[in-house]
Amino acid sequence: MSEEVRYAATIAGVDWTCVKHDLAADDFDNLRTPDELEASFANSQAVAIAWIGKRVVGTARLLADGVCNAYLIDVWTLSSHRRRGIATAMVGMLLETVPGHHVGLFTEDHEAFYRSLGFGLEREGMSRVVGRWLGRFEPRGEPMPRPERPSPASPQMRGPLP
Repeated sequence: MSEEVRYAATIAGVDWTCVKHDLAADDFDNLRTPDELEASFANSQAVAIAWIGKRVVGTARLLADGVCNAYLIDVWTLSSHRRRGIATAMVGMLLETVPGHHVGLFTEDHEAFYRSLGFGLEREGMSRVVGRWLGRFEPRGEPMPRPERPSPASPQMRGPLP
């Protein structure tokens, strides 16, 4: 019997410590603490959370100005649940909330996936860290530091790679 995925447009009930652990185990962690993850989602224009039972198996959020521009971010599906349409459903939920908007995103590895959803490649993208990343890490003029992978028994990260 297939597990039923339930989608929510709210972060109510999310165990952010568990999500943080799963993100780190999936190598999708950008060093935010559970509290910072929660604040990121709480301060977003729209969110999509995929659940199986009481476990979060997918996240996505959208930042938007409510007029014409939006940014899709933190699209993640638990690795053991990928290729089941979960990310497609979450992105669809979010896009429905911003008709008439130009929606941008950055992706390192999943260009084909986003193309399949109607996104097109933009010519250039640039970014800058203002001050210290998350108020803790010095910017290096290169991509953000990748965290160490936690041991399976430990829900805590040990810190960034040197």
